Amino acid sequence: MLYWFYRHVGINLFQYITFRASVAFFLAFIFTVWLMPRFIAWAKKRKASQPIYELAPNTHKCKNDTPTMGGIVFIGAALLATVFCAKLNNIYVIGAVLTLSLFGFIGLKDDISKIFKGKNDGGLKPKVKFLLQSAAALCVGALLFWYSGLTSELYVPFYKKPLFDMYFISLFFWVFVMISASNAVNLTDGLDGLATVPSIFSLTTLGVFVYMCGSAHWSAELLLPKVMGTGEVFIVIAALIGSLVGFLWYNCYPAQVFMGDGGSLSVGAFTGYTAIISKNEFLLILIGFVFVMETISVILQVGSFKTRKKRVFLMAPIHHHFEIKGWTENKIIVRFWIIALLSNLLALTALKIR
Repeated sequence: MLYWFYRHVGINLFQYITFRASVAFFLAFIFTVWLMPRFIAWAKKRKASQPIYELAPNTHKCKNDTPTMGGIVFIGAALLATVFCAKLNNIYVIGAVLTLSLFGFIGLKDDISKIFKGKNDGGLKPKVKFLLQSAAALCVGALLFWYSGLTSELYVPFYKKPLFDMYFISLFFWVFVMISASNAVNLTDGLDGLATVPSIFSLTTLGVFVYMCGSAHWSAELLLPKVMGTGEVFIVIAALIGSLVGFLWYNCYPAQVFMGDGGSLSVGAFTGYTAIISKNEFLLILIGFVFVMETISVILQVGSFKTRKKRVFLMAPIHHHFEIKGWTENKIIVRFWIIALLSNLLALTALKIR
């Protein structure tokens, strides 16, 4: 909408991505902060709270009545701000909106099933959930592969040239990246604000790369892959960051609302999407280090128990391990935030070290 004013009214300020991104950030923040308390009140009346995992540490039992599905508010706020501020005919913006919407719908369906059945494992069956995620990621990947002009070349961090061209294999690689990122954020969302702040850090870092790669000047100056048109997605990223900051107001310890799968799956998938369009699929391991750490802890725990009948951690994901060891919830959260901040600062050095 703002870009329409530039084209038809001649307000030059509205042509700049940075200005529209700033507006998107504050709009999404205001929408979220205004809507969230109303949603919390509605959810409490409807008893829309996710059952706490039966084997979770005892400190979690008091959270049984905390409303979930807060993700639908901040994802909705981000999409609304995007409609106001971004160019909606941009293929990369279309892909971003599609990613948030499809994965948000899958997560919402999972949340509703858990609430109605009254069990933490009462949501979508793992195979059904994986198939839906695969279908959603395949839709977005196909859009990028056939209609966006995004190259299928594979880049690695701190090296300026592509390693090789993946051709049609890139489609399946992108699907893998989106599904992995989606589930990684979902696994991390187990403590108050634990997934929210690392998501903000990750999206901020990826936002810098997306903006630079979409700029002919900066991509040449910094020897980054030039992906023209992606700069407009910076506005969507700013909107989502703004809505996550607004959500954190109610999700910080002690949380008044949880994001639920509707939030975590969509934020994770969108993080993967922005890594793909900025050619940072491998750098995403460092950008989302906390999410990777949580995922690996689950893989190690399950693999060890199935093969050796022994556990590596007291409980997985790893944040529960530290809870059982006696760390307070707030200490775990803040320390994980620090790790996320440091890993993203390291990732940003890839802008110059190439």
